[in-house]
Amino acid sequence: MDRHELCAATWIKSSYSGENGGNCIEIAPGFPDTVPVRDSKTPDGPVLLVTRSAWSAFLSGVR
Repeated sequence: MDRHELCAATWIKSSYSGENGGNCIEIAPGFPDTVPVRDSKTPDGPVLLVTRSAWSAFLSGVR
């Protein structure tokens, strides 16, 4: 995955971040094997690439 793909991605935030958007993480769910994660305060900053299985485990842990 290159920077161009990440720039063109559709990024989403959790509905729990509130009406004002809040400071939250964003994910780009459109990739088959990887979930890109970034800080909403710095959308041009670094992106963490997480495997789908690791992302699922993370979500299970926080629920």
